[in-house]
Amino acid sequence: MKIILSSRRRHYVARVSIFLVVVALVVGMVGCVPLSYDLTIASSAGGSVTAPGVGTFTYDEGTVVNLVATPDAGYQFVKWRGSVGTIVNVNDATTIINIRGHYSITANFAQYIPMVVAGGYHTVGVKADGTVVAVGSNSSGQCDVGNWTDIDQVAAGDAHTVGLKSDGTVVAMGLNSSEQCDVGNWTDIIRVAAGHFHTVGIKSDRTAVAVGDNSSGQCDVDTWTDIVQVAAGKNHTVGLKDDRTVVAVGDNSSGQCDVDTWEDITQVTTGRYHTVGLKSDGTVVAVGDNSYCQWCNVEGWTDVVQVAAGTAHTVRLKDNGTVAAMGNNYYGQREVSDWEDIDQVAAGWYHTVGLKSDGTAVAVGDNDTYGQCEVDDWDLIP
Repeated sequence: MKIILSSRRRHYVARVSIFLVVVALVVGMVGCVPLSYDLTIASSAGGSVTAPGVGTFTYDEGTVVNLVATPDAGYQFVKWRGSVGTIVNVNDATTIINIRGHYSITANFAQYIPMVVAGGYHTVGVKADGTVVAVGSNSSGQCDVGNWTDIDQVAAGDAHTVGLKSDGTVVAMGLNSSEQCDVGNWTDIIRVAAGHFHTVGIKSDRTAVAVGDNSSGQCDVDTWTDIVQVAAGKNHTVGLKDDRTVVAVGDNSSGQCDVDTWEDITQVTTGRYHTVGLKSDGTVVAVGDNSYCQWCNVEGWTDVVQVAAGTAHTVRLKDNGTVAAMGNNYYGQREVSDWEDIDQVAAGWYHTVGLKSDGTAVAVGDNDTYGQCEVDDWDLIP
Protein backbone atom coordinates (compact mmCIF):
# COMPACT_ATOMS: atom_id res chain seq x y z
CA MET A 1 0.00 0.00 0.00
CA LYS A 2 1.40 3.38 -0.96
CA ILE A 3 1.27 6.14 1.70
CA ILE A 4 0.84 9.65 0.33
CA LEU A 5 1.79 12.53 2.66
CA SER A 6 0.33 15.95 2.41
CA SER A 7 2.62 18.87 1.61
CA ARG A 8 2.35 20.11 5.16
CA ARG A 9 3.20 16.68 6.50
CA ARG A 10 6.20 16.39 4.21
CA HIS A 11 7.56 19.71 5.46
CA TYR A 12 7.16 18.57 9.08
CA VAL A 13 8.97 15.29 8.51
CA ALA A 14 11.75 17.12 6.71
CA ARG A 15 12.20 19.53 9.60
CA VAL A 16 12.32 16.68 12.15
CA SER A 17 14.84 14.81 10.05
CA ILE A 18 17.09 17.85 9.80
CA PHE A 19 16.83 18.38 13.55
CA LEU A 20 17.80 14.76 14.27
CA VAL A 21 20.75 15.02 11.92
CA VAL A 22 21.94 18.19 13.63
CA VAL A 23 21.58 16.59 17.05
CA ALA A 24 23.56 13.58 15.88
CA LEU A 25 26.28 15.80 14.49
CA VAL A 26 26.49 17.82 17.70
CA VAL A 27 26.62 14.67 19.84
CA GLY A 28 29.31 13.27 17.61
CA MET A 29 31.32 16.45 17.84
CA VAL A 30 31.01 16.52 21.64
CA GLY A 31 32.15 12.91 21.81
CA CYS A 32 35.30 13.86 19.94
CA VAL A 33 36.26 16.64 22.38
CA PRO A 34 38.21 15.24 25.41
CA LEU A 35 37.07 16.21 28.90
CA SER A 36 39.30 18.64 30.78
CA TYR A 37 40.01 18.73 34.51
CA ASP A 38 41.83 21.05 36.91
CA LEU A 39 44.84 19.93 38.94
CA THR A 40 45.52 22.29 41.85
CA ILE A 41 48.95 21.91 43.46
CA ALA A 42 50.17 23.45 46.72
CA SER A 43 53.24 23.05 48.93
CA SER A 44 53.83 23.22 52.66
CA ALA A 45 56.73 25.18 54.14
CA GLY A 46 60.15 23.67 53.61
CA GLY A 47 60.09 22.96 49.89
CA SER A 48 58.42 23.54 46.55
CA VAL A 49 56.87 21.67 43.66
CA THR A 50 59.26 22.19 40.76
CA ALA A 51 57.21 20.22 38.22
CA PRO A 52 54.69 21.23 37.08
CA GLY A 53 54.78 23.95 39.72
CA VAL A 54 52.38 25.44 42.26
CA GLY A 55 48.98 26.63 41.08
CA THR A 56 46.05 25.32 39.07
CA PHE A 57 46.67 23.53 35.78
CA THR A 58 44.16 22.18 33.26
CA TYR A 59 44.73 18.81 31.60
CA ASP A 60 42.76 16.53 29.32
CA GLU A 61 41.36 13.38 30.86
CA GLY A 62 43.92 10.58 30.84
CA THR A 63 46.94 12.88 30.83
CA VAL A 64 49.88 11.58 32.87
CA VAL A 65 51.53 14.47 34.73
CA ASN A 66 55.03 14.27 36.18
CA LEU A 67 55.29 15.52 39.78
CA VAL A 68 58.57 16.65 41.31
CA ALA A 69 58.75 17.98 44.89
CA THR A 70 62.05 19.53 45.97
CA PRO A 71 62.82 20.12 49.67
CA ASP A 72 64.74 23.14 50.92
CA ALA A 73 68.05 22.68 52.73
CA GLY A 74 67.46 21.08 56.12
CA TYR A 75 64.05 19.73 55.11
CA GLN A 76 62.78 16.43 53.79
CA PHE A 77 59.86 15.47 51.57
CA VAL A 78 57.20 13.60 53.58
CA LYS A 79 54.37 12.69 51.20
CA TRP A 80 51.67 13.91 48.82
CA ARG A 81 48.34 14.55 50.48
CA GLY A 82 44.86 15.39 49.21
CA SER A 83 43.32 13.84 46.08
CA VAL A 84 46.02 11.21 45.78
CA GLY A 85 44.03 8.28 44.42
CA THR A 86 45.83 8.20 41.06
CA ILE A 87 49.31 9.17 42.29
CA VAL A 88 51.61 6.21 41.70
CA ASN A 89 53.58 6.62 44.97
CA VAL A 90 52.47 9.22 47.51
CA ASN A 91 55.73 8.79 49.45
CA ASP A 92 57.96 9.54 46.45
CA ALA A 93 59.00 13.12 45.76
CA THR A 94 59.28 12.25 42.06
CA THR A 95 56.20 10.42 40.81
CA ILE A 96 53.24 10.74 38.39
CA ILE A 97 49.52 11.42 38.61
CA ASN A 98 46.93 10.20 36.12
CA ILE A 99 44.24 12.83 35.47
CA ARG A 100 40.77 11.33 35.83
CA GLY A 101 38.97 14.20 37.52
CA HIS A 102 39.44 17.49 39.38
CA TYR A 103 42.26 17.02 41.91
CA SER A 104 43.81 19.12 44.65
CA ILE A 105 47.12 17.89 46.10
CA THR A 106 49.79 19.21 48.46
CA ALA A 107 53.47 18.35 48.74
CA ASN A 108 54.32 18.09 52.43
CA PHE A 109 57.78 18.70 53.87
CA ALA A 110 59.23 18.43 57.38
CA GLN A 111 62.38 19.78 58.95
CA TYR A 112 65.19 17.48 59.99
CA ILE A 113 65.77 17.95 63.71
CA PRO A 114 69.30 17.37 65.02
CA MET A 115 69.56 15.02 67.98
CA VAL A 116 72.04 13.07 70.08
CA VAL A 117 71.72 9.63 71.69
CA ALA A 118 74.08 7.64 73.87
CA GLY A 119 74.54 3.89 73.84
CA GLY A 120 76.63 1.60 75.98
CA TYR A 121 79.99 2.97 74.93
CA HIS A 122 79.18 5.03 71.83
CA THR A 123 77.45 8.30 70.97
CA VAL A 124 75.40 9.03 67.85
CA GLY A 125 74.22 12.30 66.37
CA VAL A 126 71.72 13.12 63.64
CA LYS A 127 72.61 16.20 61.63
CA ALA A 128 70.06 18.69 60.33
CA ASP A 129 70.53 17.30 56.81
CA GLY A 130 69.50 13.78 57.87
CA THR A 131 73.00 12.30 57.90
CA VAL A 132 74.53 10.62 60.95
CA VAL A 133 77.81 10.77 62.86
CA ALA A 134 79.09 8.50 65.63
CA VAL A 135 82.05 8.14 67.98
CA GLY A 136 83.11 5.59 70.56
CA SER A 137 83.28 1.84 70.60
CA ASN A 138 82.86 0.25 67.18
CA SER A 139 83.46 -3.32 68.30
CA SER A 140 80.44 -4.61 66.37
CA GLY A 141 80.16 -1.90 63.71
CA GLN A 142 77.69 0.16 65.73
CA CYS A 143 79.39 3.37 64.58
CA ASP A 144 79.38 2.45 60.86
CA VAL A 145 76.57 4.87 60.11
CA GLY A 146 78.42 7.37 57.95
CA ASN A 147 76.51 6.42 54.81
CA TRP A 148 73.05 6.73 56.35
CA THR A 149 70.82 9.43 54.84
CA ASP A 150 67.26 10.70 55.31
CA ILE A 151 67.35 9.80 59.02
CA ASP A 152 64.68 11.30 61.29
CA GLN A 153 65.65 9.65 64.56
CA VAL A 154 68.32 7.36 66.00
CA ALA A 155 68.50 5.08 69.01
CA ALA A 156 71.53 3.41 70.58
CA GLY A 157 71.68 0.15 72.51
CA ASP A 158 74.59 -1.51 74.21
CA ALA A 159 76.41 -2.22 70.94
CA HIS A 160 73.92 -1.50 68.15
CA THR A 161 72.52 1.61 66.52
CA VAL A 162 69.08 2.02 64.98
CA GLY A 163 68.01 4.67 62.48
CA LEU A 164 64.47 5.68 61.51
CA LYS A 165 64.28 6.94 57.93
CA SER A 166 61.90 9.62 56.71
CA ASP A 167 59.92 7.05 54.71
CA GLY A 168 59.10 5.06 57.85
CA THR A 169 61.59 2.26 57.25
CA VAL A 170 64.34 1.35 59.72
CA VAL A 171 68.03 0.51 59.45
CA ALA A 172 70.37 -0.92 62.08
CA MET A 173 74.08 -1.60 62.53
CA GLY A 174 76.12 -3.39 65.16
CA LEU A 175 75.83 -6.42 67.36
CA ASN A 176 73.04 -8.75 66.23
CA SER A 177 73.53 -11.60 68.67
CA SER A 178 69.84 -11.60 69.61
CA GLU A 179 68.58 -10.42 66.20
CA GLN A 180 68.15 -6.91 67.57
CA CYS A 181 69.17 -5.52 64.17
CA ASP A 182 66.58 -7.52 62.19
CA VAL A 183 64.44 -4.49 61.36
CA GLY A 184 64.82 -4.52 57.58
CA ASN A 185 61.19 -5.46 57.02
CA TRP A 186 59.74 -2.79 59.30
CA THR A 187 57.60 -0.14 57.59
CA ASP A 188 55.34 2.70 58.66
CA ILE A 189 57.43 3.35 61.80
CA ILE A 190 57.32 6.73 63.56
CA ARG A 191 59.55 6.19 66.64
CA VAL A 192 62.31 3.76 67.65
CA ALA A 193 64.12 2.80 70.85
CA ALA A 194 67.05 0.52 71.60
CA GLY A 195 67.65 -1.51 74.74
CA HIS A 196 70.59 -3.65 75.74
CA PHE A 197 69.91 -6.36 73.15
CA HIS A 198 66.47 -5.45 71.77
CA THR A 199 64.86 -2.86 69.50
CA VAL A 200 61.37 -1.37 69.69
CA GLY A 201 59.35 0.63 67.17
CA ILE A 202 56.04 2.49 67.13
CA LYS A 203 53.91 2.28 63.99
CA SER A 204 51.77 5.11 62.67
CA ASP A 205 48.66 3.36 64.01
CA ARG A 206 50.20 3.65 67.52
CA THR A 207 50.87 -0.06 67.90
CA ALA A 208 54.33 -1.39 68.80
CA VAL A 209 56.75 -3.93 67.39
CA ALA A 210 59.95 -5.36 68.86
CA VAL A 211 62.81 -7.69 67.97
CA GLY A 212 65.80 -9.07 69.84
CA ASP A 213 66.35 -10.61 73.25
CA ASN A 214 63.05 -11.49 74.88
CA SER A 215 64.39 -13.48 77.83
CA SER A 216 62.47 -11.28 80.27
CA GLY A 217 59.49 -10.57 78.02
CA GLN A 218 60.82 -7.15 77.06
CA CYS A 219 59.62 -7.65 73.47
CA ASP A 220 56.05 -8.58 74.43
CA VAL A 221 54.54 -5.35 73.12
CA ASP A 222 52.23 -6.81 70.46
CA THR A 223 49.08 -5.96 72.40
CA TRP A 224 50.00 -2.35 73.08
CA THR A 225 47.81 0.35 71.51
CA ASP A 226 47.71 4.14 71.51
CA ILE A 227 51.49 4.35 72.09
CA VAL A 228 53.23 7.66 71.33
CA GLN A 229 56.72 7.07 72.76
CA VAL A 230 58.84 4.11 73.86
CA ALA A 231 62.00 3.66 75.92
CA ALA A 232 64.08 0.53 76.36
CA GLY A 233 66.29 -0.43 79.30
CA LYS A 234 68.53 -3.43 79.78
CA ASN A 235 65.72 -5.97 79.89
CA HIS A 236 62.53 -3.91 80.07
CA THR A 237 60.47 -1.73 77.74
CA VAL A 238 58.26 1.21 78.65
CA GLY A 239 55.52 2.76 76.53
CA LEU A 240 53.84 6.15 76.89
CA LYS A 241 50.18 6.16 75.82
CA ASP A 242 48.35 9.08 74.25
CA ASP A 243 46.28 9.51 77.43
CA ARG A 244 49.57 10.13 79.29
CA THR A 245 49.51 6.86 81.19
CA VAL A 246 52.40 4.39 81.01
CA VAL A 247 52.76 0.65 80.39
CA ALA A 248 55.81 -1.58 80.84
CA VAL A 249 56.93 -5.15 80.17
CA GLY A 250 60.04 -7.16 80.94
CA ASP A 251 62.34 -7.54 83.91
CA ASN A 252 60.83 -6.06 87.06
CA SER A 253 63.36 -7.34 89.57
CA SER A 254 64.01 -3.80 90.82
CA GLY A 255 60.46 -2.52 90.35
CA GLN A 256 61.41 -0.73 87.14
CA CYS A 257 58.10 -1.70 85.54
CA ASP A 258 55.90 -0.42 88.39
CA VAL A 259 54.48 2.46 86.37
CA ASP A 260 50.80 1.48 86.34
CA THR A 261 49.76 4.36 88.58
CA TRP A 262 51.59 7.08 86.68
CA GLU A 263 49.43 9.79 85.14
CA ASP A 264 49.94 13.00 83.17
CA ILE A 265 53.30 11.83 81.80
CA THR A 266 54.76 13.51 78.71
CA GLN A 267 58.08 11.62 78.35
CA VAL A 268 59.62 8.38 79.60
CA THR A 269 63.24 7.26 79.74
CA THR A 270 64.91 4.11 81.01
CA GLY A 271 68.21 3.31 82.66
CA ARG A 272 69.57 -0.18 83.04
CA TYR A 273 67.26 -1.00 85.96
CA HIS A 274 65.21 2.14 86.54
CA THR A 275 62.51 4.15 84.76
CA VAL A 276 61.93 7.90 84.86
CA GLY A 277 58.87 9.87 83.80
CA LEU A 278 58.43 13.58 83.10
CA LYS A 279 55.07 15.09 84.01
CA SER A 280 53.32 17.89 82.15
CA ASP A 281 53.91 20.30 85.05
CA GLY A 282 57.69 19.87 84.75
CA THR A 283 58.09 17.57 87.73
CA VAL A 284 59.61 14.07 87.63
CA VAL A 285 58.74 10.60 88.94
CA ALA A 286 60.88 7.45 88.99
CA VAL A 287 60.85 3.77 89.98
CA GLY A 288 63.34 0.93 90.02
CA ASP A 289 66.88 0.46 91.24
CA ASN A 290 68.05 3.32 93.42
CA SER A 291 71.26 1.85 94.81
CA TYR A 292 73.28 4.85 93.58
CA CYS A 293 70.60 7.37 94.51
CA GLN A 294 69.99 7.75 90.78
CA TRP A 295 66.49 8.99 91.43
CA CYS A 296 66.20 9.52 95.18
CA ASN A 297 65.69 13.27 94.90
CA VAL A 298 64.13 13.67 91.45
CA GLU A 299 60.71 14.37 92.92
CA GLY A 300 62.08 17.73 93.99
CA TRP A 301 62.97 18.72 90.43
CA THR A 302 60.87 21.42 88.79
CA ASP A 303 60.72 23.24 85.45
CA VAL A 304 62.09 20.15 83.69
CA VAL A 305 61.60 19.78 79.91
CA GLN A 306 63.48 16.52 79.30
CA VAL A 307 64.93 13.61 81.27
CA ALA A 308 67.53 10.96 80.36
CA ALA A 309 68.66 7.87 82.24
CA GLY A 310 71.99 6.03 82.11
CA THR A 311 73.05 2.85 83.83
CA ALA A 312 72.84 4.35 87.31
CA HIS A 313 72.44 8.08 86.81
CA THR A 314 69.59 10.38 85.82
CA VAL A 315 69.86 13.69 83.97
CA ARG A 316 67.40 16.52 83.70
CA LEU A 317 67.21 19.49 81.33
CA LYS A 318 65.48 22.60 82.61
CA ASP A 319 63.50 25.09 80.55
CA ASN A 320 66.32 27.62 80.89
CA GLY A 321 68.82 25.33 79.11
CA THR A 322 70.71 24.26 82.22
CA VAL A 323 71.36 20.65 83.21
CA ALA A 324 71.65 18.69 86.46
CA ALA A 325 72.24 15.02 87.24
CA MET A 326 72.17 12.63 90.16
CA GLY A 327 73.32 9.08 90.83
CA ASN A 328 76.60 7.34 90.09
CA ASN A 329 79.43 9.76 89.30
CA TYR A 330 82.39 7.37 89.19
CA TYR A 331 83.40 8.56 85.69
CA GLY A 332 82.25 12.16 86.12
CA GLN A 333 79.04 11.56 84.15
CA ARG A 334 77.22 13.99 86.45
CA GLU A 335 79.61 16.91 85.89
CA VAL A 336 77.09 18.96 83.89
CA SER A 337 76.35 21.85 86.23
CA ASP A 338 78.27 24.31 84.05
CA TRP A 339 76.40 23.42 80.86
CA GLU A 340 74.27 26.19 79.36
CA ASP A 341 72.11 26.74 76.29
CA ILE A 342 71.33 23.02 76.02
CA ASP A 343 68.41 21.82 73.85
CA GLN A 344 68.61 18.08 74.46
CA VAL A 345 70.36 15.58 76.75
CA ALA A 346 71.20 11.87 76.44
CA ALA A 347 72.69 9.36 78.86
CA GLY A 348 74.76 6.29 78.04
CA TRP A 349 75.90 3.60 80.40
CA TYR A 350 78.52 5.84 82.00
CA HIS A 351 78.52 9.10 80.04
CA THR A 352 76.23 12.09 79.42
CA VAL A 353 75.81 14.09 76.21
CA GLY A 354 74.22 17.46 75.56
CA LEU A 355 73.13 19.11 72.30
CA LYS A 356 73.45 22.90 72.31
CA SER A 357 71.08 25.22 70.47
CA ASP A 358 73.79 26.08 67.94
CA GLY A 359 74.12 22.41 66.92
CA THR A 360 77.34 21.71 68.76
CA ALA A 361 77.64 18.99 71.38
CA VAL A 362 79.25 18.50 74.79
CA ALA A 363 79.88 15.31 76.74
CA VAL A 364 81.28 14.14 80.09
CA GLY A 365 81.95 10.76 81.68
CA ASP A 366 83.72 7.57 80.70
CA ASN A 367 85.94 8.30 77.70
CA ASP A 368 89.34 6.69 78.33
CA THR A 369 88.87 3.46 76.40
CA TYR A 370 86.49 4.24 73.53
CA GLY A 371 86.31 8.03 73.10
CA GLN A 372 82.52 8.19 73.30
CA CYS A 373 82.74 11.74 74.66
CA GLU A 374 84.81 13.11 71.77
CA VAL A 375 82.03 15.22 70.28
CA ASP A 376 83.69 18.62 70.54
CA ASP A 377 84.04 18.95 66.77
CA TRP A 378 80.45 18.02 66.00
CA ASP A 379 78.26 20.55 64.22
CA LEU A 380 74.83 19.03 63.71
CA ILE A 381 73.45 22.10 61.95
CA PRO A 382 75.80 22.39 58.96
